[in-house]
Amino acid sequence: MSAVTTFAPPARSPWPTLRRFRGLLIAALVFVALFGLVNLVSPAAFGYFDFSYMAAGGGTLALAAIGQTLVILTGGFDLCAGAVISLVNVVLATHLQGTLGSELGWGAAGLAIGAAVGAFNGFFVAFLRLQPIVVTLSTMFIVEGITLLVSDKPGGEVPPDFSAFFTGSVIPDMLPAPIIVLAVVLLAWAALKHSRFGTALYAIGGDEDAARSAGIRVRGAKFGAYVLAGTLYAAAGIFVTAQTASGDPLVGDPLLLQVFAAVVIGGTVLGGGRGGCFGSAIGAYSLMLIVNILLVLNVSAYYGTVAEGIILVLAALGGTFGTMAGNTAGRRSPLAAWLDRLRTRSAADMPLGRRSAPRPRSLVATAAAPPALPPWWRRHAETLRYALPAYVCFVLVLAATVWIYGGLGFGYVNSLLVLSSFLAVLSLGQGAVILTGGLDLSVPWTVALAGILLGGIARGSDAAALWAVPAALGAGALVGLANGVGIVFFRLPPIVVTLAMDGILQGIALVYSNGTPDGFAPPALRWLMTGRLLGVTPVLWLMALFVLGATLLLGRTAFGRRVYGVGNSPRVARLSGVNVGRTLILVYVLSGLCSALVGVLLDGFSGQASLGMGNAYLLPSIAVVVVGGALITGGRGHYLGMIGGVLLLTALQTLLAGTTLPDAVRQIIYGLVVLGAVIALRDRAPG
Repeated sequence: MSAVTTFAPPARSPWPTLRRFRGLLIAALVFVALFGLVNLVSPAAFGYFDFSYMAAGGGTLALAAIGQTLVILTGGFDLCAGAVISLVNVVLATHLQGTLGSELGWGAAGLAIGAAVGAFNGFFVAFLRLQPIVVTLSTMFIVEGITLLVSDKPGGEVPPDFSAFFTGSVIPDMLPAPIIVLAVVLLAWAALKHSRFGTALYAIGGDEDAARSAGIRVRGAKFGAYVLAGTLYAAAGIFVTAQTASGDPLVGDPLLLQVFAAVVIGGTVLGGGRGGCFGSAIGAYSLMLIVNILLVLNVSAYYGTVAEGIILVLAALGGTFGTMAGNTAGRRSPLAAWLDRLRTRSAADMPLGRRSAPRPRSLVATAAAPPALPPWWRRHAETLRYALPAYVCFVLVLAATVWIYGGLGFGYVNSLLVLSSFLAVLSLGQGAVILTGGLDLSVPWTVALAGILLGGIARGSDAAALWAVPAALGAGALVGLANGVGIVFFRLPPIVVTLAMDGILQGIALVYSNGTPDGFAPPALRWLMTGRLLGVTPVLWLMALFVLGATLLLGRTAFGRRVYGVGNSPRVARLSGVNVGRTLILVYVLSGLCSALVGVLLDGFSGQASLGMGNAYLLPSIAVVVVGGALITGGRGHYLGMIGGVLLLTALQTLLAGTTLPDAVRQIIYGLVVLGAVIALRDRAPG
């Protein structure tokens, strides 16, 4: 008889469990290291006052980061966190009374506001399957407009007992109230994580199609994630109201960059499927410790956004490399692959225009005439279908302007075209990025930094402008290059790279100008934007050439064909011989260059630069592209359609400017226009 061999099951290794909680463990270690460093550089020992101050100071960010984590776990992004915090803050500060009923009622109303905003986002993302970035960006502008309607300046008053309830001590000299608030939220997350809803969040972020095939209600889970996220943003708004004891319509603006930084420091992987709320709360307090270290070292507050942007990029890089190491064994990094391609320039990596594959020849030569081409309108039917609505709406807005104001003179047309020139330039750069499936959120401070550099260098001198203008444009190109390198070589999401870059540029602009930009635009640039040449503003002659060149660039060149190819399918484009990485880098360089050019033009138009001069152009730069018929996910659109979007939105803005409607209403209309255009022009997905 043969002996029977039995095998004992191998002992379970602790390493899979450790890998599972690697992000949380790293976040905890980072927090401990930063805490030790703070104690090392601080002049006094850590005491209860410091504990209470830290608990209250990081509470708002921790709550907002927990809400953002829920959305990111599903593979989405939510850009309206700061806007919801500001709205809840001003609502409470302007309506709270010193009675228990008022405090309870308005506290519940604040949470309901956040939940309503989350439900608004969740409906468009989950049920209409729109891109989370463009939906939440539009919602951000809508909510900011509503906030300004409630209160357009800091003010209001908060009852002292309301503030003490959230920021005081539960046990004097032992336990601050913010710790209890966070503990309740995190305990709720612990229960939620192990429920069917929590499992669905991770499954959707890991593989949405597989989750749907497994019977998970994907739409319901996504919708619930956005509703809970909005509720937590509102909780953060309640917390900051108690902390500041006043209202400020801009209180949430600096928090967006910090929220994403806290999430990635906490170990949550951008793209979904990995991470958790405990790590995000730790990441929020780690970020606060970093700020405290800068304060103790007497580093200027202007460096704060620079540090936050760098931290966001570094933390995202750590998560990216960790994911690659854990899930793609034996796979080379993008940087190493790029170096290999430099050594061995294979034909597959060359652009289509440089490949030398022989053209097939016909075996039998014929003298037959080539088939007749279909009419022009039939060849361009798809382009006309998506681009014409913008021009039709533009004509309707002009008709409304004539009806309200009684006519359109030459001065109106000239002013309309001059105001359109800024968005016409931005639409080339942002449009090219969107055609590849990306988004450039660094536009605002690229515009501002270029304008500040030009004014600071030229200082009203035409001679100095000869090198000040190239310097400003070169700075914009470098910004685009840095964005492209981060996206291509390190595989970071465009929203993370460009959002971090926007924060870094804001800090650089503040440091360079010391908080107050000086200098003036050169007289020649002023004449270009406000003078007359053959009866019209001189810049319009240059804009005619710009529009022609941009149309040819995207529609008639090999670069333009590669842009559309990458937007339709990067994999197919790569197999067709397109160097996808190079194309993406060039697209972001183009966007940075266009943003810097707008900064130069704005200097000439207004006479000098100002901080935040580019903030008003972020949503419009996206709006004109989408309204002009481009698909937000890439691969479809035409520059002439974008010009139609430029004319439409500029005419609409001019029409509204002549009414008594406040600027906040204009901001709300912009957000609604973008959402409406995305809904009307989206590709219908089956199922």
